[in-house]
Amino acid sequence: MPAYRHLFFDLDRTLWDMDRNARETLQELFDHHQLQARGIASAEEFITHYIRYNDVLWDRYRRGLIDKASLRVLRFRQSLAHFGVKDEQLAEAFGEDYVKEAPRKTHLLPGALETLQNLEKKFTLHIITNGFEEVQHVKLKNCALANFFSSVITSEKAGCTKPDLRIFRYALKSCGAQKQEALMIGDDLEADIKGAQQAGWDQVWLNTGPEKKTKATYTIRELRQLEKILGEKTA
Repeated sequence: MPAYRHLFFDLDRTLWDMDRNARETLQELFDHHQLQARGIASAEEFITHYIRYNDVLWDRYRRGLIDKASLRVLRFRQSLAHFGVKDEQLAEAFGEDYVKEAPRKTHLLPGALETLQNLEKKFTLHIITNGFEEVQHVKLKNCALANFFSSVITSEKAGCTKPDLRIFRYALKSCGAQKQEALMIGDDLEADIKGAQQAGWDQVWLNTGPEKKTKATYTIRELRQLEKILGEKTA
């Protein structure tokens, strides 16, 4: 096994429970903005369509087709419009509230905290994320994770998004690391795994969904398995 020294974690859906935190926030905002009175039957129905529009727009953002401001507004504008609610002011207010409230949620994936506590003893830990600069730091602070990481590399800071090769080069340069010392841990096969492969890094794919064949260096089903891969001995 290579002598890894630097572990680079994705944040959303790898450590921070994006799906649970987002759903809680959207449910609260659905009620706060009284969307049922606007003809949307339930928060669950709204969330289902929001996820679809959000995924498409994030893909466009990663490919450089839209900017951050457009993403933040369009995902709620399109979600509301799906139900016939065409209200620009509401879409903007919903978007602003979501960006403010969602990062305050503190649900982590199972084993995240314990795994980081064990790994920080032997490795230098980093975050490399496509999330927005100010938002990701709020998440880390509120979840009491910030002190685990020597650096937080965001796509905004690097000027490019995963899987772009440049963000991985930026990460190595900013941390003073060599690619053979680096290990990428993430949930996204395209952004995290393929991106790291192209950069010449080893990778750990956190697959919490259906079994799937992959060329990832390692595959785990839960974060606690990372310690075994790295040869950690825990009590």
